[in-house]
Amino acid sequence: MIEFTIPDMTCGHCVSAISEALTAVDENCEIEFDLLNHQITVNSHNTPQQLINALTEAGYPPTISDN
Repeated sequence: MIEFTIPDMTCGHCVSAISEALTAVDENCEIEFDLLNHQITVNSHNTPQQLINALTEAGYPPTISDN
């Protein structure tokens, strides 16, 4: 599992777009959203860089969280 901070994630539409972007690269990924803290936790077989690329292409550039 990897945790990302996504500062631009602010609403339900963002959650939907992020889900769509990540499931496009791994249809079996599991995503937990913390909208209040702008964080997601992703369980995926893809590399962190592949997930970062998908999120960035969708307009939600992330950083890997320190937590």
